[in-house]
Amino acid sequence: MGYQVRLDRRIGPQTRIEVVTEGILTRRLQKDPQLAGVGLVIFDEFHERSLEGDLGLALCLELQGVLNAGLRILVMSATLDTGPVSQLLGGAPVIRCQGRSFPVDTRYLPPRRGQHRDQAVAAAIGRAAQAEQGSLLVFLPGAPEIRRVAAKLDRMDLGPAWQVRPLFGNLTRTQQQAAITPAPPGRSKIVLATSIAETSLTIEGIRVVVDGGLMRVPRFDVGSGMSRLVTLPVSRASADQRRGRAGRTAPGVCYRLWDPGLTLPEFNRPEILEADLAALVLELALWGISDPQQLAWLDPPPAPAWSQALKLLKQLDLLDAKGRVTPHGRQVQGLPLHPRLAHMVQKAQTEGAGAAACALAALLTETDPLHQTPGMRDSDLQLRMDLLQDLQRGPWGNSPDYTVRSGVARRIERVARELRGSLPAGPREQGRASLGRLAAWAYPDRIARRRPGREGRYRMANGRGAFLDPAEPLAAREFIVAAELDGDRREARIFRAAAYDAATLEDQYGENCRRESVVAWDDRRQRVTAVARLVLGSLEIDHRPLDDPDPEKVREAFITGIRRAGPDCLPWTKALRQWRARAIFVGRMKRSGEEPWPDFSDPGLMSDLEEWLAPFLFGISKLKDLSRIDLKSALAGRLSWEQRQQLESWAPTHLTVPSGSRIPIDYQGHRPVLAVRLQEMFGLTRTPAIAGGRQPLLVHLLSPASRPVQITEDLAGFWSGSYREVKKEMQGRYPKHYWPENPLKAAPTRRSKPGK
Repeated sequence: MGYQVRLDRRIGPQTRIEVVTEGILTRRLQKDPQLAGVGLVIFDEFHERSLEGDLGLALCLELQGVLNAGLRILVMSATLDTGPVSQLLGGAPVIRCQGRSFPVDTRYLPPRRGQHRDQAVAAAIGRAAQAEQGSLLVFLPGAPEIRRVAAKLDRMDLGPAWQVRPLFGNLTRTQQQAAITPAPPGRSKIVLATSIAETSLTIEGIRVVVDGGLMRVPRFDVGSGMSRLVTLPVSRASADQRRGRAGRTAPGVCYRLWDPGLTLPEFNRPEILEADLAALVLELALWGISDPQQLAWLDPPPAPAWSQALKLLKQLDLLDAKGRVTPHGRQVQGLPLHPRLAHMVQKAQTEGAGAAACALAALLTETDPLHQTPGMRDSDLQLRMDLLQDLQRGPWGNSPDYTVRSGVARRIERVARELRGSLPAGPREQGRASLGRLAAWAYPDRIARRRPGREGRYRMANGRGAFLDPAEPLAAREFIVAAELDGDRREARIFRAAAYDAATLEDQYGENCRRESVVAWDDRRQRVTAVARLVLGSLEIDHRPLDDPDPEKVREAFITGIRRAGPDCLPWTKALRQWRARAIFVGRMKRSGEEPWPDFSDPGLMSDLEEWLAPFLFGISKLKDLSRIDLKSALAGRLSWEQRQQLESWAPTHLTVPSGSRIPIDYQGHRPVLAVRLQEMFGLTRTPAIAGGRQPLLVHLLSPASRPVQITEDLAGFWSGSYREVKKEMQGRYPKHYWPENPLKAAPTRRSKPGK
């Protein structure tokens, strides 16, 4: 029996059973699509539904019975939903093997109201340490929670019989080994672990499990092209796996820190539905697959994530426009790295910086050497590279901190050495390489520029925002490349980044930058601005004033400004507002089936500025210059000659009343109003009407002091009715004026009394 994992291989000529990681299986398939000499592929712990596991199964099903007629496939798991898998395997039989396990007593300890979960976990550990026998395995979502709970246990002083051991992915091999190995005689361990301990590892002596009920998993955001970690309740399958760890060698106990009535999801979501698919898409392209529907999947890759991965791989020149693997894509295929980092290493190799790129790739894929220092927030990759060199030059002493960091440094150097060994010969190394330039090969979409006046706040080439702690030295740099972020949808926190500069950007990505003229409305300055910009993606690299902008674009931008400011910004006069009110009135008088009439309301005017106002805007770029335009002609231009005639006929500006006066009609309200002195209307029995007789005027009959004494649209009714009361009141106030008994027979007058 032999094994092969990353950076380690133990295979001999007599090996009959070979244990490999899922990533190694994929590379084996790419090199040998027949799997010559292999009769059985076993997928163990398949319930974990890793991306590489799903890919490996899909590829094995593709070659089964075609390239390797005798290949058999066995899928194994203790908590797998067997129905869909059996169907995928063509109705394969399901074999159930009970195995040996011991009973596990399950006890529920939900946190008290207001109790922090870390405190609840520590309290459960203290209770179990006093009441139970054997070592404890505690499940927590991530390293921060493990550190906090470990600190609480240290303050609880459980006694010398207990050893607290963390267990998570970013620990060194020595630290992980300390968590896995049996406790010394007479002592017990409290292993604080992430989900890594559910199935992948066997820890001797575990009799008690404390399950916090949470897990932390990556979620890929297609829009930003970044992953973020989210904390979720465990699935029922995972909870059962965790519980089972207490019954491996003897009866055990499982403390669950949630209410027994809580409904958990049945299974974890498959990684293929939530992950970055760049590596999968590249592997399938190398296999000759451009459409995922050509393969059999339990869950096919989601179309949005597939499209996003295609876009990235084309941007990195790993796939061509038709989705086929480029020569550069075939070059990176052999590197055990994400396509981003593999692309970086190959590009750097051609520039004589292959060794530095391999070191950076190893640093980004392995444990962060600064991760072991609590409170360390510095994100600068150069600081880490310098630390690695210091660690490699010689010992600092025998402190635990140095021991841990030197172990990390040795592993990073080993990974870097393996990567260098897989590269073809390249130019001679050219001195110290720029980490920013190297990182930009891998993350062109994360090249970032500081936002003006906002230290630590950046905008990336992909259009997303990101930030550093303003206290970090790197936060003062204008350009950086963000290599690791938390993927937050609004503004991502940058964990690791490299300094960069505009000159390197133009040299490195000048061909990808576009020069564009931007003519836009500036709300603050209330004018059109025109600049020439150099842009990479959504990132502005440089801008300068544009001396000769396209007049049409200036006009379009100015119209945008007018719309934002609203119709009141136009140079209205009293006469123009009256003209507009008349036009609106005629539009209201139109009946169905008649010739359409332009809409002169605020929304109507704003909706088609391009049609009626734009021709009058050439040479104007500021709101204050609108006073220069001929607004009267612009408005009138919306009407045909016939409509202008109808406007004058249907909505006259004045009306001649019986006294001979030409009285203006007010159209500003909902109804047109004729305000006239009462004596000037004597003898008129019919209420005046406009719009071809469709609309009677609302007549405001005024006193000698020009105040309304009656508002009516029924003159005949007024004369025969309320006129007597008005006459009585007005005679007392204005005795010198003419108040006849019969207004229909009286002569109209503009004076106090009619002339002879």
